[in-house]
Parts: sequence; C-alpha cells; structure tokens
Amino acid sequence: MSVPYPTIDPVLLKIGPFSLRWYSLAYIGGLAVGWWYLSRLIKKTALWPKSGAPVTRPQLDDIVFWVAIGVMAGGRLGYLLFYEPHLIIAPWEKLFGVIPFPPALMTWNGGMSFHGGLLGVTLVGVWFARKHKIDMLSLGDMFACATPIGLFFGRIANFINAELYGRPWDGAWSMVFPTDPLQVPRHPSQLYEAALEGVALFIILFFATRKFGFLKRPGATMGLFLAGYGVSRIIVENFREPDAQMPDFPLGLTMGMMLSMPMLALGAWLIWRTFKTPQKAAA
Repeated sequence: MSVPYPTIDPVLLKIGPFSLRWYSLAYIGGLAVGWWYLSRLIKKTALWPKSGAPVTRPQLDDIVFWVAIGVMAGGRLGYLLFYEPHLIIAPWEKLFGVIPFPPALMTWNGGMSFHGGLLGVTLVGVWFARKHKIDMLSLGDMFACATPIGLFFGRIANFINAELYGRPWDGAWSMVFPTDPLQVPRHPSQLYEAALEGVALFIILFFATRKFGFLKRPGATMGLFLAGYGVSRIIVENFREPDAQMPDFPLGLTMGMMLSMPMLALGAWLIWRTFKTPQKAAA
C-alpha cells in the first residue's frame, strides 16, 4: 500500500528553448525569503551582542549577492568533487543542439551538493568579513538563522523533481516515484529532509536565539546549526537511497553521512567553546 505521488511538472514555464524550473525557483525563493528574514532579524538589537548585528542593511543587501554566487558555485563544484568527478573531464555536449557546453556546468541535469554550497558560502563570508572588518563568527550566526529556509525550499524542489528519493519501503506513506527505474514504493525522504533540515532546524534556531540568547555568544548559533544539520542528515541518510554511482562504504555509511560527521563535530565544539566562558562571549 502506498500514497499516490502528486506528479508536478518540474518545468513551471517554458518559452522556446528556455525553461523556468521549480528547482531554480527554490534557490531564488530561498535567497529572497532568507534576505527578508535577516533584514528583520538585524533590527532586533536586543538579540545581538552589545556591538549589535554584524552587518548594516546596505551590507546585507550586498552580501546576499555574493552568497548566491557562493551557493551556486560551491554547490556545483562540491557535487562534482564528492559525487561525480568524471563530469569535470567529460566530453563537451551541445547546448540546445548548437553551442558546445561542458557537462560540468549543466546544473539543469541535477547535481548540487549542500556541503559544497556550505563551503562556498563560508569562503564568501570570510572574504566579506575581512573586507568590512566584521566578526566572522557573528556573521556565521546570521547566515545560520536563514539557511534552513533555503534547505526547505530545496528539498521540496527535490520532491517535485522526483529525485533523491528514499530506500524501498512498503509503509503507510510510501510512494512510487516516476523516475525510479524499479517502480517500487519508497520512503519520501525529500520530505523527511524538508521537515528536519528545514522546519525543525528553523524552529530550534528561532527559540535558541529568542529565548536563550544564542546570538549574544558569537559562534553558538552557527554551531547549533552545524550540529543540527549534521544530526538531521545522518538520520535521513538511513532512509534515503544511496547515490547509484557511489561505491559501498564500510559500516553502511554513505557519502552524506561522512560529510555531515565533521559538521556535527565542529558544531558541538563551537557550542562548547562559546558557553564555557559565557560572560566573555556575551560581552
């Protein structure tokens, strides 16, 4: 017994050779809603250290542009390095049957890595913080507050694309995905990730910053996000179908698990570091 998969065309609008896809809208929507949320958050001076929010409103508008570049470039490069390095040297194909185009840049064929996007945003954040003499940890805290919004939109887009589906399972809410060559009921793992990485993590960070003063301790919110994402991803990897092109790792580990474990460790260390001397960190 399974739940019918709600088939939604991955292409929202098509004009000639150009297509507007839900996947693209997920990135646009995540950045737009995240920017709106942070524009309100930086105004809440009581939540931040005595020095205030790490950026001004004009600086926020500026850095969102660079974050978008970091997400796209880092996400694609991370996918190529972690999951399909052969695409980097694959023969060039035709774009719309006319223009030679490298497969490594064909993001519309799928292939974005959150861990790569995180590294891209980290590099952008370090550069921006040094350029404007901003506290890097506090800037990271700000990014962490909004990241679950983008994760939620992204996982919903994965569901619409019927990609990154779960392992075979004949349970009450299992689904048969149209892109599955086996056509067997599976876990809708994209929705699990949207719920944990998106909704649950956003709520946890919301209460941690509003009720427990995490933003007053630079690095604590970022640490909570890293640890929370690491735990969420490791849990869901047990239900998500492993990437077919990846080798079998020992102990049933997946690439997603192995990339998330350092995040969990770093996040736990940041939280410990910021709370071991709370008065100094909150100053």
